[in-house]
Amino acid sequence: MSKTLAAILGGAAGAVALVGIIIFLWFCLLRNKTISRTSESGSSDPSVQVGRNVGTVLSLRGGINLQSEARRFALEELAAATKNFSDINLIGNGKFGDVYKGLLQDGMIVAIKKRPGAPSQEFVVEVRYLSSIQHRNLVSLLGYCQEINQQMLIYEYIPNGSVSSHLNGASEVPEEKLELKHRLPIALGAAKGLAHLHTMSPPLVHKNFKTANVLVDENFIAKVADAGIRNLLGRVDMAGTSSQVMADHIFLAPEVREFGRFSERSDVYSFGVFLLELISGREAMQSSESDQSLVEWVQNYQDWSHLSTIIDHKLGSSYTAEVMKEFIQLTAQCVDTSSQRRPTMNHVATELDRILEKERSLTTIMGEGTPIFTLGSQLFTTTATTTSFR
Repeated sequence: MSKTLAAILGGAAGAVALVGIIIFLWFCLLRNKTISRTSESGSSDPSVQVGRNVGTVLSLRGGINLQSEARRFALEELAAATKNFSDINLIGNGKFGDVYKGLLQDGMIVAIKKRPGAPSQEFVVEVRYLSSIQHRNLVSLLGYCQEINQQMLIYEYIPNGSVSSHLNGASEVPEEKLELKHRLPIALGAAKGLAHLHTMSPPLVHKNFKTANVLVDENFIAKVADAGIRNLLGRVDMAGTSSQVMADHIFLAPEVREFGRFSERSDVYSFGVFLLELISGREAMQSSESDQSLVEWVQNYQDWSHLSTIIDHKLGSSYTAEVMKEFIQLTAQCVDTSSQRRPTMNHVATELDRILEKERSLTTIMGEGTPIFTLGSQLFTTTATTTSFR
């Protein structure tokens, strides 16, 4: 009898264990399916979650899951940070709308972009995607707000403003900050930021790269702003004032202007226009002595004897002719009318790094402040000399 009871109990225990194993395997399978669905389509991701921070695993379009920490800000908090969006706090206007400087309760200074817009699930998903992209040379998107038919983007605040304000004299930064030894690191930093976007899987094309969207922090480290802003705007009208449209138009590659084809190489073209403005200290839409725009002049250069006319006079003579030659040649490659002949942003960043190191080594050997600019066609037939530019 005892043997029979033991057998019955043993069989029952085995059955219970078998059921437990089946339940465990079913749970694991269900969990994997849920994770797979979230990874592939994001369909299980809620539109708007209540709370200060929204942390969710989402797909970066290339199957890479990252932890997004896009913060959902309350309108009341942002109104308090900007003194109810006072004109005193208004610091600019861009594609997305008005830009305000705000001081949060925790002491953080932020830039808030604000525009009319109905709440949208697509807007939230795109913000989460963009906020997950972090790089030393990219302006960080911290979060968003969607309330009372207003859409807002909250970015880290970059204190020294845009490169265009420094080139055009709107800033109060000392003139020595505009020497080539400072412009080259800015160009390199911006190139690294843009190259990072292009090396993502799939690549993220900026589509709105221009000098005004390259900001510099308190240490003059370049940070690229507005990455992916066109994706957030969708089909919303991108037009601004006529002068703004003309200024932005010069940054668009020929294939974008004619066919609307954005790509990594169209970003390279825009970057080349940015380099040209760094070299000339002028807006690229301005005319050269031949009545061409500066971009057209570089694209069609034949006679280098007039090269000095496009170089920013504020650069003085504190740079080497050899380095300036290579800098301009790289710029010309970037603004090539053929997208196939343009280099990649990784190549541009590598070249700028090399050119910067060369400039530093040559100016160190010759001494700071040594006038080493070569006039006319000699610029492209000699190495670094000590001929004075007057």
